[in-house]
Amino acid sequence: MSSILSMQQFETVVNLAPLISIDFIVRNSKNKILLGRRINKPAKDFLFTIGGRIYKNEKIENAKTRILNDELNLEFKDLNPKFIGIFAHFYKDSFCDDNISTHYVNFAYEIDISYMQNLPKNQHNDYVWLSLDELLNSEEVHQYVKNYFTNSNCNIK
Repeated sequence: MSSILSMQQFETVVNLAPLISIDFIVRNSKNKILLGRRINKPAKDFLFTIGGRIYKNEKIENAKTRILNDELNLEFKDLNPKFIGIFAHFYKDSFCDDNISTHYVNFAYEIDISYMQNLPKNQHNDYVWLSLDELLNSEEVHQYVKNYFTNSNCNIK
């Protein structure tokens, strides 16, 4: 069973240790990538891939299922995520304090979808579909998102 930390415990962990997370590079049939405008720090107001952290004692498969459901209203069993790599994300700020850095060890997966609706607004207040060229050339897209396409075996073209 996974464990959810209290806010105080989570702040301590963010201050002292890396977080383990999963990001999903969501691609539609037109080869456009779904990005959401982040509401929270770090990376607040940037367009970013959809994802979340893995909880203590949570199996990776369970985390993928939870994150896809929470962030996109998608069922994991209907998808076949392709693992594309492990990435390190370093931020100078955190959700709790501008002077506490955040470090993520991120497992990135690519998924193809044909239909989406009713996207949640908990973590992102707006969603856009961008071509790879639009994504790579946009100043609104965070550099860590761009790294998925320039430093990996992600096959989106």
